[in-house]
Amino acid sequence: MRWYRQLRYKLFFSHLIIVVIADIVLLATANFLASMGLVNVAPLTLGAAAAETGPLQQAALNVVATPLQLQFQTVLQQALFVSGFAALVAAVIVSLFVSRRIVEPLLTLSTVSRRLAAGFYRERTRISSDDELAHLSASVNQLADALEQTERRRLNLLSDVTHELRTPLATIGGYMEGLLDGVIKPSPQTFSLILHESSRLQRLIEDLELLSRVEAGQLPVVSRSTELEKVLEEVVAQFEPLFVASQVGLHLYVPPNLPHVWADPDRINQVVINILSNAWRYTPTGGSVTLRATQSDQYVQIAIQDSGVGIAPEHLPHIFERFYRVDKSRARQSGGSGIGLAIARHLVYAQGGEIWATSEGQGQGSTFFFTLPLAPVMVETVTP
Repeated sequence: MRWYRQLRYKLFFSHLIIVVIADIVLLATANFLASMGLVNVAPLTLGAAAAETGPLQQAALNVVATPLQLQFQTVLQQALFVSGFAALVAAVIVSLFVSRRIVEPLLTLSTVSRRLAAGFYRERTRISSDDELAHLSASVNQLADALEQTERRRLNLLSDVTHELRTPLATIGGYMEGLLDGVIKPSPQTFSLILHESSRLQRLIEDLELLSRVEAGQLPVVSRSTELEKVLEEVVAQFEPLFVASQVGLHLYVPPNLPHVWADPDRINQVVINILSNAWRYTPTGGSVTLRATQSDQYVQIAIQDSGVGIAPEHLPHIFERFYRVDKSRARQSGGSGIGLAIARHLVYAQGGEIWATSEGQGQGSTFFFTLPLAPVMVETVTP
């Protein structure tokens, strides 16, 4: 960039031009007013004396008045030049100070933004002033924080996906190698284990594909007037054999005359299945899971309460994040992918509802709530 295009020089020359123009205008105005004032005043003063002394004395007085007028103008011009020079020096000092206070923070912001664009998300600005530039600096730092968190989530996602894919692949590979070497004898149990791990791998891939489509807004959600009671009854009927086999009670309570909700029945089905699967997975034998629907003014609230292991308070804010598990070893043993609740959150938000969870602590069970609107609502994009 050429030097005369830089902001600091533009500020300097703008101050300089203002001072020069002000000096020229002030000098011209002062000379004009001084000359007009002396021309108007001299005849009155000197004329009174000329009336007593005659024409010769009046001519002499006029000759004396002209040097006085010139001397006054000269003194005035010198005073204006001195004041103008002082103003010019002050303008230079002020412009240099102001340009430094403005340009240097802007250069810092520019450097940090370039570093952020290059992937160095730990860069931060350090502007200690209390003005608009400080607010801009704070905004840049907030952007850097968001970028750093996004990058951290991306790295965590890659790490989690790698781990989740490696586990079933290692199991399948180990058993197949043992079968080929003759270390492991072919048996129905061995083939069943390999089939289970391959199914787990396929389910994880399908969940990842579904999550990516949901987060990208590419999963169609067709909301319409939906009978919620019918959807919940279908899900309960689907899960009832699994709960009976695990000796876990499953109950559904729906008030009479429950109004229709404005939602996609297929997506409601997915949300309830994901939450109910978690409830079954973390509820021990002899426990119970209850689905309950209640109506409010503009929403219908669905609560899925279990008497399972519960959730510690420090885990509650994170349970809807991708691959987040309260008990990782237990979830992996039971076949959970760790992204079911993340999918449920996006599906609920896509239909204009809200989702959250509560728990009294470990061993106290947990309750998952989500709402569905009774009428069409504006849906905002959800940040992953």
